[in-house]
Amino acid sequence: MRPLSVFIPVFLICLLLASQGEAQVRVSGTVYEMNRTIPLPGVSVLTNNGRGATTDSLGQYSIVVSETDSIYFSYLGKPTPMYSVSAIPRISQFDISLHVNVTTLKEVRIMPPNYKRDSIMNREEYAKAFNFKKPGLGVTTAPPASGNFGVGLDLDQLINMFSFRKNRSMAAFRERLLREEEEKYIDSRFTRAKIRKITGLSGTDIDSFVHYYRPPVEFVQTATEYELLEYIKKCGYNYKRLKSLGSHLEGRKEEYDQP
Repeated sequence: MRPLSVFIPVFLICLLLASQGEAQVRVSGTVYEMNRTIPLPGVSVLTNNGRGATTDSLGQYSIVVSETDSIYFSYLGKPTPMYSVSAIPRISQFDISLHVNVTTLKEVRIMPPNYKRDSIMNREEYAKAFNFKKPGLGVTTAPPASGNFGVGLDLDQLINMFSFRKNRSMAAFRERLLREEEEKYIDSRFTRAKIRKITGLSGTDIDSFVHYYRPPVEFVQTATEYELLEYIKKCGYNYKRLKSLGSHLEGRKEEYDQP
C-alpha cells in the first residue's frame, strides 16, 4: 500500500490543472447612481472566489474572473444581488446603477474681480438709490382738456418734501454707495500686485504702503496708467527712505503729493 504522502501532491496538481482549465474573462463597466447620470467612485466589486476591485473616480472598474463565477457590488455596506458571469450579455461594458441618491451642487464659476462689471451690476441692483434726487417744489401745468387752466404746484412732490426721515435715509444710502464705488475704483487701479511689482514691498509693508499712500479718487480718475505707476514708484522710494530712518507712518496721506 502506497503511503498517503504520495497521493497528496498528486491531488494538489489535479486541483491546479482543473482551476487552470477554467476560462478567465475580464468584466469591465461603470457604476452609476440611481438616475444613471452620476458615476460612483469607491464601489467594491467582489466575486465568489474572493477576488475584488474598486471603482475609480469615474466610477469605472475592471476585474478578471472565471466564466463560472459570479460578481456583486457593495456600496456603503449594502451589497447587490449576485450576477452570474455567464449570464452577462456584454462583459466589456457591464454598467450598473445602484439605488443611491447623490446630491450634487451646481458648478460655481469664480470670476476675477472686474470693476466695470461689478459697478454695472451694483447700479442695477441699487438703481432706486443711485437715481434718488432730493425732492423739491415742482410746477405743473393743467392741460386744456382737464378743464383746469393755469399753473400750480405738483402735489406729489410737495408731499415728498415732508418725508424728511425717508429722504435723509435714502440720500445717506446713496452717498454711501457712491463712496463705495469710488473706493472700488481706486482698488481696481491702485492694486497690490502693481505695488509689489514696482516697489518690491511685501507682507505688512504693502498694508502700510496702501494705507498711507492710497491716492484720492480725483487723481485716480484723471491719471494715466504711466502717471499712476510713477506715483507708486516715487512713493515706494519715499516709503523705503522713511523706513530706513526709523520713521513710523501714521494716519493717511489724504491728498496727492508728488514725493
